[in-house]
Amino acid sequence: MLEKIKKLVALDNPLRLLYHKLRAILANIYYWFPSKNMTIIWVTWTNWKTTTCNIIAKWLRKAWKKVFMFSTVNIIINNNEYQNDTKMTSPDAFELQRLLKIAKSEGCEIAIIETASHWIKMNRIWGIEYDIAVLTNITQDHLDLHKTMKDYVNTKLQLFQKLIRYKRKPWIKKTAIINFNSEYSELFLAETFDSLYTYWIWSSVNLVAKDINKDITLTKFSVKVAWPDINIETKLKWDFNIQNILAAIGVFISLWIKWDEISEMIKVVEWIPGRLESVDNIEWKHIIVDYAHTPDALEKVLETIKWFDWIKKIITVFWATWDRDKTKRSIMWEIVSRMSDIVILTQDDDYSEKTEDIIKDILPGIERKEWDNFWIIPTRKEAIQTAIIKAEKWDLILIAWKWDEHLMITNQWAVEWHDKTIIEQVLKWIDDNKIIK
Repeated sequence: MLEKIKKLVALDNPLRLLYHKLRAILANIYYWFPSKNMTIIWVTWTNWKTTTCNIIAKWLRKAWKKVFMFSTVNIIINNNEYQNDTKMTSPDAFELQRLLKIAKSEGCEIAIIETASHWIKMNRIWGIEYDIAVLTNITQDHLDLHKTMKDYVNTKLQLFQKLIRYKRKPWIKKTAIINFNSEYSELFLAETFDSLYTYWIWSSVNLVAKDINKDITLTKFSVKVAWPDINIETKLKWDFNIQNILAAIGVFISLWIKWDEISEMIKVVEWIPGRLESVDNIEWKHIIVDYAHTPDALEKVLETIKWFDWIKKIITVFWATWDRDKTKRSIMWEIVSRMSDIVILTQDDDYSEKTEDIIKDILPGIERKEWDNFWIIPTRKEAIQTAIIKAEKWDLILIAWKWDEHLMITNQWAVEWHDKTIIEQVLKWIDDNKIIK
């Protein structure tokens, strides 16, 4: 009954916002403010939140820190790691406080929490006295709630405005870490903090990446700060991960991690589930799984892929999105159509919509004709299978949107689903049946 009522009430309705704030207050009281004596790090932006959270958490574990982390993909509590099956970037207030309580009982001293604009807008962060706020970029997303980019940006800004309002803890400064290249960075930089780190591949910021050298397996660069340069070597590929690493280094400096330890910590994380994750396969057909849920994320993924000149064709298995922010559909189609050689339009989480209806909504803006390097295959497994069969040596297949999720939500029920597992099943079927192109 409650869920039916919620569907009838707009996301930004004052009563709904009040409801969530009251839940946050009650959750803090019920679990007795478990975050009070922990160092709290919020990671917020449109893209790359999950990757950065994992980088920070796993590197801190290397430094023998006991950490709690909540991200869209996974949850870390000290030495244990769990799949996040809620399909939510930010959990219900009671669930988060419960997890923080468990983390505190496990001796966790640092919490890294991925923070969505929904969570900020709905006051679910009430009572959590945070210390470090990280912003990488802001691009269009969640306009189903915010309606305008102005409201979306201002909601993110609130996180930074409130940073210094919370009581300072003796062991940490109120610190902001901001991507200087973010479109709206000047608004965030105008706020006052105890400590501020800006980062980008540019000389006018605090944390600068230079002498970048990258290949298919390894990325090397040096970081220029107030101290002598530090040399970084990582198996995390792609340009945006350089920026994620710079953000993490800002966090480490804020936490007083010894400078000579940082380069060793960074070597630990080799990949993040569902973030430009490669799938081993046969015959030099390169397959990558990535979340790519916003226009900016999708464009950057495809730009990154195009950097490798050995790739002959890019085949993109593209999603048909559901309910939220329908304005993204035509924008993302234009990007994937412009930057891919072959496009296959398929199914994703439908929720209250039908895959066929979503596809019909996209079709008017499609200039390509079906069968002209463009196919509509509603069944996602068949779409993946088609892409792999059509791929030739040195082609690259991008499977977008579902990333490391383990469920698919249809308009009728939830079914078990995992893109990487399905890809492996298809590859085995092709091998067993001797289907070679």
